[in-house]
Amino acid sequence: MARAARQIRLSGVFPAAITPHHPKTHEADYAAALELVDFLTTAGVDGICLFGSTGEFINYSFAERHRLLSLATKRSRVPVIAGVSHSTLAGALQLADDAVAAGAGALMLMPPYFFRYGQDEVEQFYRDFAREAGDAVPILLCNVPAFTTGIEIETVRRLFETGRFAGVKDSSGDWSYFEKLLALRGEIPFALFGGKEHLASRALQAGADGIVSGCACAIPEVVVALAKAVKAGNRALAEALDARLIEFATRASQFPWPVAVRRAVELRGQKSGPLAIPLSPASQKALDEFSEWFRAWKSG
Repeated sequence: MARAARQIRLSGVFPAAITPHHPKTHEADYAAALELVDFLTTAGVDGICLFGSTGEFINYSFAERHRLLSLATKRSRVPVIAGVSHSTLAGALQLADDAVAAGAGALMLMPPYFFRYGQDEVEQFYRDFAREAGDAVPILLCNVPAFTTGIEIETVRRLFETGRFAGVKDSSGDWSYFEKLLALRGEIPFALFGGKEHLASRALQAGADGIVSGCACAIPEVVVALAKAVKAGNRALAEALDARLIEFATRASQFPWPVAVRRAVELRGQKSGPLAIPLSPASQKALDEFSEWFRAWKSG
């Protein structure tokens, strides 16, 4: 596997970016994606995560993912984490090989999706992936039980004990689970990222290394400012920014993910493309109402 051009600093705010596509097809819109990269880096983010769940990775071919990553890593002024999740080990390894060759600074991998697997299978999947992928770039576990099998704490422990994994992003939204990750990090050093906006401030205050946020694709300034306020110990400002982030996330969560994020990105002047699945009339009306709310909210 080819080595990436640069190593990534695993800390800070990493927006989980949407993947823009053309208006009349679902093919990736590379020009729009590069404009989005510029938009996010200008907002002061520390890195960008491409082809996570917010990027709807399952809708894009290997070739599209490789080309977009190649273009984005050349364009971006900050490191890029590449989501390489797949329903098979062979698929994840091919995506990893392509991502490293494209210049990604790190890989993020959830357990194989669609079918539910036992913890023994999840652990073996990660062990085999790490052995085959090598150490060209850091590998991050991705715990997202809403979409696939959750990674239990003892499984995380055993995987970190191998020395092959650099960190974990937790999108469970379970604070007790996150606290166990914090405790484990006290025993075994690794990078710990929060992945749920309603726990973002709490995670940062508790010592998380950073946040990987889908909402940050639409409102990067808010999440960047929140991280800076927490780091500076400005409690009042952090509370105000946290309230805004939670308000946006709560409004966005009434729709299938990432419908509202894509709409908000468009309202920020970026291209997104049509939704993968058409909304019902009631949901479309609610999205129109969300749009009116967001136009006022972002100016507030």
